[in-house]
Amino acid sequence: MSQIKAVGVVGAGQMGGGIAQVAAQSGFATVLYDAFPKAIDRAKANHQKFMAKGVEKGKITQGDMDAALKRITYASKLEDLSGVDIVVEAVVEDAKAKTDLFKQLAGMLDKDQILASNTSSISITELAASVGPAADRFIGMHFFNPVPIMKLVEVIKGLATSPETTERTIALATAMGKTPVPANDRPGFVSNRVLMPLINEAFYAWMEGVAEPKDIDEIMKLGCNHPMGPLRLADFIGLDTCVHIMDVLADGLNNDRYRACPLLKQLVAAGRMGDKSGRGVYEYAR
Repeated sequence: MSQIKAVGVVGAGQMGGGIAQVAAQSGFATVLYDAFPKAIDRAKANHQKFMAKGVEKGKITQGDMDAALKRITYASKLEDLSGVDIVVEAVVEDAKAKTDLFKQLAGMLDKDQILASNTSSISITELAASVGPAADRFIGMHFFNPVPIMKLVEVIKGLATSPETTERTIALATAMGKTPVPANDRPGFVSNRVLMPLINEAFYAWMEGVAEPKDIDEIMKLGCNHPMGPLRLADFIGLDTCVHIMDVLADGLNNDRYRACPLLKQLVAAGRMGDKSGRGVYEYAR
């Protein structure tokens, strides 16, 4: 089993940037690609800022920070990923966008490179079907936000995923300081299969006048020991992402009880996406 030494990441947003940072800090040569230069610029700035905070708090040394930053190559061409051992996709949570990307990657990568998706809900088997003979090297590697802090990585095997691909992916996650936990390829996997209906029910409780948002969140924090209330968490995740995952659950499980709450969908239609738009359930200073 060949050892992974170089990690590629596609998508320089919050998740992709975080994955690249953790990979580089864990000693891996890292290539972070995004088609949009502004996304790369933001990722660079965030890497500097987050690692500098680590130095300030004594969690890493200045030497560690400098070495990690040197390991990251910021790429504007997809071809720059050709030399890595694994590519982790972290683009928009849309099946077509992901399959289009993986078709390109499969055509340019060699037979040893792993193709991994950071999808939080889309079928790994469905995505793997887009890469043809490379399906045995396709796997789900679901990181959690914020990536530098959250320890869990859900590792999801598709129908064709080989045991070697699974072993190499688990070894990589462990080397990155994460705790890899296996999940089967079912809609929402484990985390979102359980979490999203809880969040959705919180929106129903608000819509039906059971309590105000801040009170729903406070009850769940104090009564269920949640670090963040479900409505605040929905804003953090992105309300549009919550709607999308609920749709994936409803379609994949063929059960309309998983459909997004009308109030949740209404907020998204109004452009209230949560933290990223400055307003969702709550308002945020921007």
